[in-house]
Amino acid sequence: MSFSLYAGTLSSGILTGLVYGLAAMGLSVIFGVVRLVNFAHGEMMVLGMFAAVLLATAWGIDPLLSALPVAALLFAAGYVLQRGLLNRFIDRPDHQQFILLLGVAMILVNSLMMVFGPDARSTNVAYGFDAFFIGEITLDKTRVYAATGALAVAAALYSFFRFSRTGIAIRACADNQLGAAVVGLDVKGLYAITFGIGAGVVGIAGCLMSLVIDVRPQLAPEYTLLSFIIVIVGGLGSMGGALLGGVLIGVSEALAGILIDPSRKQMVSYALLILVLLVRPQGLLGKRA
Repeated sequence: MSFSLYAGTLSSGILTGLVYGLAAMGLSVIFGVVRLVNFAHGEMMVLGMFAAVLLATAWGIDPLLSALPVAALLFAAGYVLQRGLLNRFIDRPDHQQFILLLGVAMILVNSLMMVFGPDARSTNVAYGFDAFFIGEITLDKTRVYAATGALAVAAALYSFFRFSRTGIAIRACADNQLGAAVVGLDVKGLYAITFGIGAGVVGIAGCLMSLVIDVRPQLAPEYTLLSFIIVIVGGLGSMGGALLGGVLIGVSEALAGILIDPSRKQMVSYALLILVLLVRPQGLLGKRA
């Protein structure tokens, strides 16, 4: 195999992995603050993908532009879900939280199946078959634009948590829930904002991913599991770890597709997960408990 094939495959894996990382970042944010594992995460991502497809089909809106209204919609949905339902389960046993969110996931994926059916749909953009050429390396424009959007959103999310008053308050809740409540912070309100942010971020990732692949409701459980793998590899609660884990998974899947078999590429992701758990159980950028 030629150098250009390996280089192009590696580059494609990195670009796709950045979008994976953004999706996992939403899951990591929710877990890092609320300590709640969102088992409906992949369903929210696919919901964002279908929203992008609808906007592109009905009004010709590019998924890069539709990401903003889709993020606002999913933020509102996530806020209401956390505020109205999930906050009541914060102090309940983990298995009850698991069953609740699994039920939410089932409702979402079956609703998508009822509305859109099982067939794949796609966003047809003007640059869908265009590419950038760097020497012998060919880069799909859709993947480059999607990865650039993912990096921009990740930088905005980091800046929000690092510099804004609301972001600092959310970090305080993550560090010490009791202390945050003592000083007068609305902990459950901040939890709702955090869940809304996580849902909005994964909605954006869904819009970006709709540029790269065709959309099917059946993808939802796959993306939920993929996000779990990424945050465990990168480190639970670490936004940088989510991006790093996404890139590693994206590269491993891309290389496995040409070295092994495209249908077995997920096997490499699980192998990487097991290796990280054996060598560094807290994840690559996670903190040791």
